[in-house]
Amino acid sequence: MSKRTRIINDPSELVPLLQVFGSQRHKKVFDALLNLWMTKEDLEDLLGTDVTKSINILKKSGLIESQWHMPEPGKTPEKEYRTSYSKVQTNFQCSFEDMSDIIMLTFMPYEEVKDAIEELEQLVEQGNDSMSSLTRAMNKSPLYIRAVARRSDKLSVMGQRLKVLLSGETE
Repeated sequence: MSKRTRIINDPSELVPLLQVFGSQRHKKVFDALLNLWMTKEDLEDLLGTDVTKSINILKKSGLIESQWHMPEPGKTPEKEYRTSYSKVQTNFQCSFEDMSDIIMLTFMPYEEVKDAIEELEQLVEQGNDSMSSLTRAMNKSPLYIRAVARRSDKLSVMGQRLKVLLSGETE
């Protein structure tokens, strides 16, 4: 098992982590990848379910790494995955209001947070990608904006800017 430590300095980084460990399916995928490199097919055989969403959220949260697996001659190479970190260290301070926003945004059903996600995605797609202008446009705190962006499948937080992810791209 890797002995790397994930350092979290931004409370909004908790959004994908809480999503992963708040779901039995995602947690089982994470646990399966703790010690072994496994392909998506291997994971699906082991767990008996589609793991695409779990792999995507684990990638977005930076908890897994991938490499190409070379099969027998004549077969197509496949990506295999394993966890990147075995420990976590947090180092941040925020208000209870911000922490409550993060927790609510994490566990709200998608339909309840969909409007905020779509508004933010639309603003960024139109070129409004700086945190200061987004906070003014949405009248929300920078932490709230980053938390919504981390809940989105289309956006990536890059310091004080947001970026639209190309299809198939991860953070």
